[in-house]
Amino acid sequence: MKSTFTSAPLIILTLITSLMLSACTNEENFLWQGYIEGDFVYVSSPLGGQLDEINVEKGQQITANQTLFILERNFEKAGVDEASENLDKALNDLADKRKGRRPSEIASIKARLKKAKAAESLAATEYKRRADLYRSRTISEEERDKSRSDYQQATQQVHEITSQLTTATLGSRSDEIKAAESAVEAAKARLVQAHWNYDQKEQIAPRTGLIFDTIRYKGEWIPAGKPVLSILPPENRKVRFYVPEPIVGGFTVGEELFLNYDGLKEPVRIKLTYISPQSEYTPPVIYSSQSRAKLVFMLEAYPSLKDALLLKPGQPVDVSRDIKYFDHKIGLIDTIKSFFRGSNG
Repeated sequence: MKSTFTSAPLIILTLITSLMLSACTNEENFLWQGYIEGDFVYVSSPLGGQLDEINVEKGQQITANQTLFILERNFEKAGVDEASENLDKALNDLADKRKGRRPSEIASIKARLKKAKAAESLAATEYKRRADLYRSRTISEEERDKSRSDYQQATQQVHEITSQLTTATLGSRSDEIKAAESAVEAAKARLVQAHWNYDQKEQIAPRTGLIFDTIRYKGEWIPAGKPVLSILPPENRKVRFYVPEPIVGGFTVGEELFLNYDGLKEPVRIKLTYISPQSEYTPPVIYSSQSRAKLVFMLEAYPSLKDALLLKPGQPVDVSRDIKYFDHKIGLIDTIKSFFRGSNG
C-alpha cells in the first residue's frame, strides 16, 4: 500500500512535467525572452562649482520643475548685482540726456536774455535819437553809424541768447540719445546673462520620474557638464526582446503584444515601436538553412505610463502575442505549486 501511495504523486508529477515540456517545445514561436531597458536623463549644470545642496534622494519620485541640486554661486550673485547697478546707471544717463538743462541753468539764461533785450531797447532808442540829430546836421555821419552798429549788435545778442534758451529746454542731440539707448540695451543683455549664469547653478527636474541614482555628493567640486544625478521617467521604460529570424517578418510596428514576468498575475499590454533592421547574432563561417534559425532580431515595445511603473530596468520578462499563452503557463505553475503544497501536507 505504501508503494502504491508513493507512486501516485510521481505519476501526476510526470504528467505535469510532460505538459510543461510540451508547452516549452513551442515556446520559440509563442513566447520570447527579453528585459526592461531604461533611457536615463542625466542632469548636470553647464557651469562648474561646489555642490552646496542636493535636495533629492536615490529612489525618490519627483515631479517636473522640482529643485534637484544647487551649486555654490556667490560669484554669479555678485555678477547679477554688478549688472543690475550698471543698468540703473545707463537708464539714469539716458533720462538725463532726454531732459533739458537744470532749472537753475535755464533761469540764468532767461536772466541774460532779459538783460540783452533791455540793452537792445536802449540801443534802439539811442540809434533813433542819433538818426534825428544827423538829419538836422547836428552830429556827424560817423556818430550815427556807430549808434546803428551798437543797435544791431544788441539785436544779435538777443537772438543768440534766445537760441541758447531754446536749446537748453531740449534734450541732448539725437545721436547722443541713440548712443545712450544702445548702452541701456547692452546693460539689459548683460543683466540677462548674469541672471542666466546664476540660475544655472540651481538645476530643476526637466521631467517627472524616479531618481535612479545620485552620482555626486554634497561638498564635491562638479566640473561643468558632468552629471550629478540620473532620472528615469516612466515613459522612458521600454521592453527589449528577441525573436528568431523565421518569424520576425510577421511583426509590424504598432501591433499590441503582452508582457509578463515572475510574480505578475495579469500580463501587461505593450505596443511594438521598433524592429531592428539587422540581426543581433550571426553564426560563424557562412549562412545555411540550419544557421539561419539561430539568427535573432531585437524588438522594442512600450507599455502605458501607468503600467510602466511596474517595470524595473534589467528585469527579465516574457513577451507573447497571445495572452492565453500566459494564462496557460500561469495555470501550470499554480498546479505544480498546489501539488507540492498538497504533498507536503
